Amino acid sequence: MEKVVYVVWRDARTEPEAFARRLRTELAQELLALGARGVQVNVVDAAVAPAAGLRQANTLPHMDGLVSVWVDSAIASLRRPFDDVVQAATGRMAGYLVTESRPIPNTRHPARLGERTTGFSQLAFLRRPPRLTHEAWLDTWHNHHTQVAIDTQDTFLYVQNVVVRALTYSAPPFDAIVEEGFPEAAMTDPQAFFDARGDEAKFQRNLAAMMESCNRFIDFDKIDVVPSSEYVILAPAA
Repeated sequence: MEKVVYVVWRDARTEPEAFARRLRTELAQELLALGARGVQVNVVDAAVAPAAGLRQANTLPHMDGLVSVWVDSAIASLRRPFDDVVQAATGRMAGYLVTESRPIPNTRHPARLGERTTGFSQLAFLRRPPRLTHEAWLDTWHNHHTQVAIDTQDTFLYVQNVVVRALTYSAPPFDAIVEEGFPEAAMTDPQAFFDARGDEAKFQRNLAAMMESCNRFIDFDKIDVVPSSEYVILAPAA
């Protein structure tokens, strides 16, 4: 089984809420009918409007979410029907084959199929800095930064999707796509985001440690960050 992540953009003629509803209902059901082994939708909707200040946009136009699909095979001839229905439901899409690692599975707020997951999912789109080899970049991120992120933020989900290759024409050159689940309060309260509510000293320590670690493997003039709502339509079988 392989995981395909489709980064999606809304057609400007479609209202945001209509777009979000279509992804998590009509498109999701079309993907299941095609035989998807798992479907998850992350989309910018009204529920994450308070988190607008967390967005970072270096890819324009900015993305409106993700559609993650688990399939038996991502080779082109077998994947094409999935590409086609995603393309038809969006203004633009870019597909990527990824390897998925879950340093923090969601056990605090387990998703209810078809419903919005508690809190919000922060999506980060990473590009490897040219100063690092692919091996050094992965080592820094996975073997050094991962624990720092866990220790300094109030995350209940942490998914690291490393891009194996782009699957569609003119896909932006992302090297990884990250999903992090945060509580609702973290949309507007930096102390809640950094697991330090009511403790300014801890907040400053956690913020400094996180920024120092991020700077080792992320160029902030290249990163994109999108707060989204997560809808697990069908969880892939283990």
